[in-house]
Amino acid sequence: MQLKTKLTISMLTALLLISCNKKEIQYEDPLLTNRDTTLIPGDNFFYYANGGWFKKHPIPSSESSNGIFRTIGDTINAQIKSICEKSAANKDAAKGSNEQKIGDFYASGMDTLSIEKVGLKPLAATLSKIQGIRDVPSLMNTMGYLHTIGAGPGFSFYVGQDDKISSKNALFFGQGGLGLGNRDYYFNTDAETVKIRTEYVKHLQAMMELTGDDATKAKNAAATIMKLETELAKNSRKLEALRDPIRNYNKMSLAQFKAATPSIAWENVLPQLGISKADTVIVGQPEFYKGLDKLITTFSIEDWKTYLKWDLINSYASYLNNAIETQNFYFYSTILSGVKEQKPRWKRIVEQTDGSLGELIGQVYVADYLPKGSKEKLLEIGNNIRDVYADHIKKLDWMSEETKKKALFKLSKIVMKVGYPDKWKDMSSVSIARNAYCENVIAVNKWSYQDMIKKFGKPVDRTEWGMFPQTYNAYYNPSNNEICVPACNILVPGFEGRMPDDAILYGIIGGSTFGHEITHGFDDQGSQYDDKGNLNNWWTAEDKAKFTQKTKAIVAQFNKFEPLKGKFVNGDATQGENIADLGGVVMGFEAFKKTAQYKNKEKISNLSPEQRYFLAYGYAWMVQAKDEYIGRQIMTDVHSPAQFRINGPLMNIPEFYKAFNVKEGNKMYLPEKDRVVIW
Repeated sequence: MQLKTKLTISMLTALLLISCNKKEIQYEDPLLTNRDTTLIPGDNFFYYANGGWFKKHPIPSSESSNGIFRTIGDTINAQIKSICEKSAANKDAAKGSNEQKIGDFYASGMDTLSIEKVGLKPLAATLSKIQGIRDVPSLMNTMGYLHTIGAGPGFSFYVGQDDKISSKNALFFGQGGLGLGNRDYYFNTDAETVKIRTEYVKHLQAMMELTGDDATKAKNAAATIMKLETELAKNSRKLEALRDPIRNYNKMSLAQFKAATPSIAWENVLPQLGISKADTVIVGQPEFYKGLDKLITTFSIEDWKTYLKWDLINSYASYLNNAIETQNFYFYSTILSGVKEQKPRWKRIVEQTDGSLGELIGQVYVADYLPKGSKEKLLEIGNNIRDVYADHIKKLDWMSEETKKKALFKLSKIVMKVGYPDKWKDMSSVSIARNAYCENVIAVNKWSYQDMIKKFGKPVDRTEWGMFPQTYNAYYNPSNNEICVPACNILVPGFEGRMPDDAILYGIIGGSTFGHEITHGFDDQGSQYDDKGNLNNWWTAEDKAKFTQKTKAIVAQFNKFEPLKGKFVNGDATQGENIADLGGVVMGFEAFKKTAQYKNKEKISNLSPEQRYFLAYGYAWMVQAKDEYIGRQIMTDVHSPAQFRINGPLMNIPEFYKAFNVKEGNKMYLPEKDRVVIW
């Protein structure tokens, strides 16, 4: 799943240590001030709950959206900036220390003079390697090498848990290699997508000119790249088709993989990918590789060299000189997301330093910025959500006792990684220089790739985290049957210096975080994995059929939502997140009902406990986005736009109807027979 005010350390600590008499609120209550009371809650709760805030906080020209994620992100960025600047100021930090690496990485990103001076030199050796390609074997070997340094041409590859043997790491090959990311960009015929394709070709030409090609050569190169990527896209599956873990799990021997792609000597490519011995691979989309095998010989070696050059430059455009970085921003941010100007450089470099060295920054963040008791409070909420989830499963009227028993067992085995990891990854081998920004990014990319590749052939480390404690997000990993909720999820803007009331804690942290992530274990994908994280059917046939009918109902609901004129939510592609949102808000409310605030019917700011809970849930997804961003989200994201992450689930919840007097005739009203109840 798949984030205001700045918080000081003392304020953050007070967030969990100071309580107040809720009947004597002396602070501005954001649940009141965020609202737009000119609207009817039952017509559009998203804007009723958040419209007041949106009016006061228009989307900045440097952003594609604005809201709670951006506000908390700014708070965290300010803290990370302090860490970076303090580290950068200590030029005498011990070589190889965390402080030296953080400080020098940040300083190198801020050193625009050095970046301009070196130009494309950081990529010169790799560009020369591409230029040296002479035949199909050297083409594929070079393509494999590029994956090890952070590029991704031709296909996707990674080492991860075998979906059917979760204790084992396996080799995965999937579709990829598209500069536009999603195959539909290459084929949809609506005016917006046609315009994006036109702008993409212009962008390709501009970028090739910036790398030294003359106008004619660059124009021809752009046409070649677009043609090649379009062919790759033809063999790629749609976003919704990628959600089926069974269909996208095709284990085969290396000999079978080679037989299906006779033009590619995988026994030579795998060593370039860092794999010395392999007998089996898992191919997500076999038809993609059959197509790739043909394209290897259909397009000339020169065509492929042009494409590989583009993929490399595109992968590192943000870390090169100003002209390339600006052109890259224009297409990927302005054209695709509607962002008119870049963020200040310090913010971009702070975010990149965190993205590259977040494992090191996280250690400082936990020690210096994390409120004491955060881990314990988060775990308390998570366990309460799990308890009510068990109660709900026991009372389901559509599930047999046999399947309930297995569902409850899986629920009991969900591991909660909360706050921060007990051990940090070892980045001691990464060398960071003070005046070599692009080289630093390459060094970290190489380390990250090696950190992944070394797992092959070793038992799965189930203690490993996939997020940093300073990342305002969370996830469910079906192969580990675990959820991860980083520490900064404890932050609730507007409640600095005081403990949020339980309605807010359970609406935001309970419902949209813990409840949401736990439900992923029982959504259309997660429900296909057992308690050990193996792709294994634990359902009776009758129960599975009933569950599928319920998921079809939520798909049908979301297919009707129209974020932009003529553009509808993809209910199939987003169903997992929509199921998780519905389950999350239900479980958060059930856990909230066990608190004293709910039981005592305690009003705060003249809002009932129920009203505060649902307003808090609305606050959790207080995100206003530009049309271009929403258009891109509809095509490429498995999450629905924020408006429907609020309105969609709430339309199915009777307690919401009662809390805000939603009646027939209101736009959000659904007859009881049409309301979806899953978990």
